[in-house]
Amino acid sequence: MGYLKDLGEIYLAANYKRLPVAFVRGKGSRLYDEEGREYLDFCAGIAVCALGHAPAPVVEAVCSQAEKLIHVSNLYWTEPQAKLAQLLCTHSFAEKVFFCNSGAEAVEAALKLARRYAWKNFGPEKYEIVALENSFHGRTYGALSATGQSLYWQGFEPLVPGFRHVPPNDLKALEGAVSEKTCAILLEPILGEGGVIPLTREFLATARRLADEKKALLIFDEIQTGIGRTGKLFAYEHYEIEPDAMTLAKGLAGGLPLGALLARAEVMAALEPGTHASTFGGNPVCCAAAYAVLKTILKEDFLKEVTLKGRSLAQRLQSLQEDFPELVKEVRGLGLMWGMELSVPAGPVFQYLFEKKRILVTCIKDRILRFTPPLIIAYREIDALYEALKEALKNYPIKEVKNA
Repeated sequence: MGYLKDLGEIYLAANYKRLPVAFVRGKGSRLYDEEGREYLDFCAGIAVCALGHAPAPVVEAVCSQAEKLIHVSNLYWTEPQAKLAQLLCTHSFAEKVFFCNSGAEAVEAALKLARRYAWKNFGPEKYEIVALENSFHGRTYGALSATGQSLYWQGFEPLVPGFRHVPPNDLKALEGAVSEKTCAILLEPILGEGGVIPLTREFLATARRLADEKKALLIFDEIQTGIGRTGKLFAYEHYEIEPDAMTLAKGLAGGLPLGALLARAEVMAALEPGTHASTFGGNPVCCAAAYAVLKTILKEDFLKEVTLKGRSLAQRLQSLQEDFPELVKEVRGLGLMWGMELSVPAGPVFQYLFEKKRILVTCIKDRILRFTPPLIIAYREIDALYEALKEALKNYPIKEVKNA
């Protein structure tokens, strides 16, 4: 590669550690670089491209809406926004929706909602928010303060005050942290950037009980787990525990920037006119894309297929753990969201997949490989990942990797 990389290095901020590849098109679970080489995508834009690349329903919806109306702001009603809100509420616990542009913005809206709701109903002393160690909620200041990883705080402190962090699945710590000052408990049902760590049903049930007892809101961050990723439309459905509010983004619009805060009507009523806003939030084109994504995922048997493919992926990863117990420490996840934690650095395996097999995954926390493929991934593609991983682990430590 040359031209696009050179152009980017000259003009783009250096805050990303990019791989040496420039993609120019994609289709389904495949991406193609500027030289025409094909890559199998088990990253999906960091769990964003739920229906794969250039999915026909989304392309058609975007093109059709762009010809009619691209933007008018939230000073007015639009058809795509209203219809999408109705669809989200019909298929969730929620009764009201606020649209924004990203996951971090959705979390910011949730944090403001929690404090505003507590301030209106109980007074200014109820402001603390309990979140989890190892969590990730975004890069803006409120979301960053909620994030339980000090690595992301460095150089940006002091953070927004009023946040307390407890270890995931630690019932005693959670009970000790929630008090009369708590206005919200913020949880990812499966910690994504933290290492694909599922919360237990007991932990979520305890959070629900404590929120009710202390008159606090229970907020689920489903930015990564939502929109079919776990085999159900929303991860909370697996636990049969409903939150008071929920954040969405990533897969919601199939690749276009759209975030959402969903909540019960009584809770969302705290956001009165003038208390929160977004110029681009709920953009007609993005909402049309999201409507197409949801209608596709809600079709009969789609989520059943996600569950079956997830089981297939899990079985193959678990078989690798059995075959290479000295290398594979743990396999964990749900649906099509899985993490493989190694007992050795994962970088060589990641590089082997990328350079030798042209398979894209993500590597987090040095020793964890994360797999979040498009929900339309084929079984044969799961088999291809398995064979490549098996080869990489068999040859570990990998001293040198050359392009195939």
